[in-house]
Amino acid sequence: MKIKQTASIKPPKNVSYIIVLGAKVNGDQLSKVLLYRAETALDYWEKKQSSTIIVTGGKGSEEEITEAAALLNFFIEQGPKERILVEDKSISTYENLQYTKKLFSINEAVIVSNDFHLFRALEIANELKITAYPLAAKTPKSVKLVLYFREYAAIMKMRFTK
Repeated sequence: MKIKQTASIKPPKNVSYIIVLGAKVNGDQLSKVLLYRAETALDYWEKKQSSTIIVTGGKGSEEEITEAAALLNFFIEQGPKERILVEDKSISTYENLQYTKKLFSINEAVIVSNDFHLFRALEIANELKITAYPLAAKTPKSVKLVLYFREYAAIMKMRFTK
């Protein structure tokens, strides 16, 4: 229930940073999950072009480039290349936000991820003392069930390991 509630919240338009959380890259191409995040962030950025986009995500074992590099390539092709910062070492949502806060002294941001993922991402941001606003990208139907199941498991793990 909280997953859907969080995903339905609309972020304010006056936030200085947009953090795009990494996700799987197929070789050197955005997966559909990551593409939806990038497109959602771009749409928000186009309405508030003074925001800085922060792309996040390291390189998984089957990825040719980091998730952050794949996102950076997308944004360079689309336009806002002068307003992008890169965090490319993280391998988890926690690290995406932890490293971003440390690298760029972020205290407030719009966090872009797929609808299933935002509740946990905002919980982590809160733990790291980042005032965060969710911006939900849709989740591809072909992977929705698997990703929601995995996310519920991650939320349970987070609750029991605190």
